Order: sequence, then C-alpha cells, then structure tokens
Amino acid sequence: MKKILSAFLLLYFTVAFSQEKKPMFWQDIQNFKKADLENAPPKDAILLIGSSSFTKWTDVSSYFPDKTIINRGFGGSRMTDLNDFAEDLLSPYQPKQIIIYCGDNDFADHHDLKAKVVVNRFKTFYKKIREKFPNIEVDFISIKYSPSREILWPQMKETNKKIAAFMKKEPNAEFIDITKAMEDSNGNVRRDLFVEDMLHLTPEGYEVWTKVMKPYMK
Repeated sequence: MKKILSAFLLLYFTVAFSQEKKPMFWQDIQNFKKADLENAPPKDAILLIGSSSFTKWTDVSSYFPDKTIINRGFGGSRMTDLNDFAEDLLSPYQPKQIIIYCGDNDFADHHDLKAKVVVNRFKTFYKKIREKFPNIEVDFISIKYSPSREILWPQMKETNKKIAAFMKKEPNAEFIDITKAMEDSNGNVRRDLFVEDMLHLTPEGYEVWTKVMKPYMK
C-alpha cells in the first residue's frame, strides 16, 4: 500500500512540476506549430507578431485582400514573451516584412514600469529579428492609448517616442503611428473604436488601423 501511495505521489508531483514549468502562452505557441504543420506557411508573407490587438484580429486577411499575411499575435503577450518565444515566432517563417504590436501589457502588469525598460525589451527582440532577417522590412505599430489604461498613457507616450527615434535610425524600419488616426477632432481618443472593455478594437477600429498601415505594407 505504501509503495502504491509513493508511486502515486511521485506521479502527481512529476505532472504538477512539468505543468508548472510551462511558461505562459506555451499552448499558443504549440497551436502555431500545429497550424504550420497542417498548412505550410507561405514564403514572402507579411508576418504580424504581438499581443491581443493582433490575436483578436482573426480576419486580418480580409482587411488586406491583396496581401499574404501570417498572424502570430498571441494572448495578452508582453515584450518579454516575444523575446522568450523569439525562436518559435521567427524561425519557421521566411517573411518579406514583420510588423510588431506589443508593449501595453508590459505596463499593465507593472504600473510603475519605466519606459526605457520596455524600449530595451523591444530592442532586444528587434536584434533577434535582425540576426535572422538582416534586410527585410521591420515595422512597429505605436502602442495605442486605450481608455481603460489611461493611467499608463504617460509611460506609453514616452515609449512610443523612444521607439520611433530608434526606428528612424534603422535601415528598412518604420514606426507606424496610429495615435492621431484614433483621435476625434478635439484630440481625444475615440471610445467608439473600442469594444466594451475599452481595450480591444471594434471592426471600425481595425479599419482605422488598416488605413494607416497600408502605405507601409510591402
């Protein structure tokens, strides 16, 4: 009886430990791998990488019918997650362009986080991209000012400014600023572009993004 109990406890803790070791969004990455096995990812596509604003844009290809797009937005990911899963997010693909949207969740997790920390996380991921794809176009969409995260806007504004300055100096790189396009005539963020959570976008919100993004897309 003791041997059976010991075996059961060993199995329990082994399973618990193995589950505990899996990082956040691990399953999302496994889903990408499965999708790539079922349908080989096309070459020379535009690869979208980032957080839930991309994750929830499930019909993104219908907004850009003349483009080949691979959407690899996952969960409510942070810049740290992009770095942790960089190999899985980059190696399976041969894109002609990468567009990134990420950063606001870093601040949502830690309200006192400094802008320079998120900027450095982005630079780390950008470097990883360049190690694999030294010459392709790499663009960053500005962190949006969601009404539900108004308290974080100052850090987001500073982060956008610093990343814009960084991208300006880089070859084949652009900062895609969606800020003005999401404002009304008084310079306020249009709440009608957001769903009830005042964080994620409505179809009209994605239409606004589409108009801004199109000129940058290869």
